[in-house]
Amino acid sequence: MDTAKTETRQSHIIENQEEVTDVVLDAMSRAPNDRLREVMESLVRHLHAFAREVRLTEEEFEQGVDFLNRIGQATNDAHNEGVLASDALGFSTLVCLLNNGQNGATETAAALLGPFWRMHSPATENGGSIIRSQTPGPALFAGCRITDPEGQPIEGVEIDVWQASPAGLYENQDPDQANMNLRGKFRTDAEGRIAFRSVKPAGYPVPTDGPVGELLRAQLRHPYRPAHLHFLCFKPGYRTLITQIFVDDDEHLESDVVFGVTRHLIGDFAQGTGEPPAADVNGPWYRLAYEFVMEPGEATLPTPPIR
Repeated sequence: MDTAKTETRQSHIIENQEEVTDVVLDAMSRAPNDRLREVMESLVRHLHAFAREVRLTEEEFEQGVDFLNRIGQATNDAHNEGVLASDALGFSTLVCLLNNGQNGATETAAALLGPFWRMHSPATENGGSIIRSQTPGPALFAGCRITDPEGQPIEGVEIDVWQASPAGLYENQDPDQANMNLRGKFRTDAEGRIAFRSVKPAGYPVPTDGPVGELLRAQLRHPYRPAHLHFLCFKPGYRTLITQIFVDDDEHLESDVVFGVTRHLIGDFAQGTGEPPAADVNGPWYRLAYEFVMEPGEATLPTPPIR
């Protein structure tokens, strides 16, 4: 059988540009992994069609390869430029929506993981604070509930919460913040609820000192993300839910640089009135209430984009 395949194999001697795609596809056609073969064949067809459609020049090809090389060079333990590039092209959001909400058929609470999730956030008691160093800003008191699709509460869900400070920096970007500041891990109670104290997040620019920043400037795009909280909800027997909840009054809500805002993810950050929930609160404070739905399925954790 292998001999027959060898005998019918297409010659790799190229006569003209029109033959290149078929020759490459033939060379890859014997990959034993069906999914690898399907993905790579489609990639080659679309990549070659792209080059033909725009009549890609050799100079542009070299610039593109250099761009990809510099994405790798700009990635380190504290920053993932590859994820940022995918986000800025809307590719991360597309993949997320294709794989959630009945494969893109309905709205979903799923959203981007983003480039700043870390494993091993500190376990925090329900109702506790994720503020671990001095972090000026309006106090935020958040309460969330997790249910299944029938509206029944799910107990024992591990929920990672993380956010940028009101200065617009995650703690791994900011030497003035304590390690794991504004990060915490909670577990839902019998009613499927968690609560925590934080500060109201602020919008922030994505890092622009690498190749993605160059691309944004070339396209006359601003680098800002609207303010948001990140959540990762995990429990065996349920599909892991990764999401973000956006502050409803942020000026960049309709122009998120990474295209992560969907209507379903805009939260109601209501300014508090009357007696604040804690005696040390001075000035404005906010409440957030949000309900998540987790679907039955496989519980898996993503690979942390930073270490």
